[in-house]
Amino acid sequence: MGHSTDPDHPHRFLQHRLTRKVQANPASPTLMRILHLLFSPADAELAGRLPHDFTPVETLAQNLGIPADELNERLTEMARRGVVFDIECNGRRYVTLPPVVIGFFELVFMRARPDLPMPELARLFEQYFTENDGALARSFWQGQTQLARTLVREEAVPEEDHSEILDWERATQIVASATAVSVGTCQCLHVAEHNGNGCDKPPEVCLTFNYAAASMIRNGISRAISKNEALAVLAKSKEANLVQIGDNVQRNVSFICNCCSCCCHMLRGIKAYRLHKGVVSSNWIMAVDGAKCRGCGECARICPVEAIAMAAAPAGERGRIPAVLNAEICLGCGVCTRVCKSGAATMRSRPQRVLAPETVFDQRIAMAIERGRLADMIFDDPGSLSHRALGRLLAMLERTSPYKAAMACEAIKSSFLKAMVLGARRRAGDLTDQFS
Repeated sequence: MGHSTDPDHPHRFLQHRLTRKVQANPASPTLMRILHLLFSPADAELAGRLPHDFTPVETLAQNLGIPADELNERLTEMARRGVVFDIECNGRRYVTLPPVVIGFFELVFMRARPDLPMPELARLFEQYFTENDGALARSFWQGQTQLARTLVREEAVPEEDHSEILDWERATQIVASATAVSVGTCQCLHVAEHNGNGCDKPPEVCLTFNYAAASMIRNGISRAISKNEALAVLAKSKEANLVQIGDNVQRNVSFICNCCSCCCHMLRGIKAYRLHKGVVSSNWIMAVDGAKCRGCGECARICPVEAIAMAAAPAGERGRIPAVLNAEICLGCGVCTRVCKSGAATMRSRPQRVLAPETVFDQRIAMAIERGRLADMIFDDPGSLSHRALGRLLAMLERTSPYKAAMACEAIKSSFLKAMVLGARRRAGDLTDQFS
């Protein structure tokens, strides 16, 4: 990469790299200020040269022309600060540049950080999340495939229907099958507290699992806990009427957030910008028994996405005002069933099942296809002239009408997705088991 006399060049290039990720983060003067606070010029230059996919440190050292020991030391320090993400597999270390969200926003705010100007960062992140009429949310949630899905409260599902809840839909099974578990501070609540509008919900409720937990424990971002402790976190979160939102994959789930509607940026974004498909619903939906409903309004008050309203009483009549559900908005979380004292609010199976991508490979490639980011995923080596040239060609193809028409055909899209997933698995090598 050539040298520049522009002192902001490393951060500008890093911002450009972040806009090219699958979960793209729009460029903004606010984002530039955040990057200046989190990355020194030298670190920004290094981060901007990291591929989007996990890459072995020794391969990076060779490609970047940096001695392996020196590079490993620098990347270790950056991983501990939460600005790069690393995992270990079969004695090898792999690193990648995380996106802003879900990425270094969480890695920075999931713990106390006396080494950083946290109040200023909290103000800037809040500004970035809400500026330009929610440009970040609109960019983040485009397409059909999303990063997060709702988990129904298992106890809210009628006992006779429990057999219909699949293992990947059960938070308890995600905990039970995890190879590592950790917990950290809710980053959204942490930001809200710095901005003077926090709430009284429990703060340490963000759970991570498997390869993500192992990395975050090693780097001091979250703390290791037992599976019983994780189940206790889930129980505590349910008592506080928090919503369980997890990784939108069926296998090797990496996180479950327990979210409040007042601080959570996902839930707030859904309501503020009416992006109701931003978090995938569960396979359950709230049902109201009109004969039992007392019209107390507690379910409407507690609904995290304002999917429940109270019906107006007929003109000139008094009496109960039953709850009315907007089925298009309902997340299927089951929070409403806990506050309904009459038993009128229950959960029933959705008429059409919602399927999560099977693995991270399926999820990210589907997102790339839908968002026109496939070129950035395949040809993402910023130091390679051939990658840049081929990437531009494929990016031009992705913008053409024939390509868009082909991807709109489910049969073609499905076949294309399967081929791309197979190629991604081959490229991942030893890491395949971590993600599938």
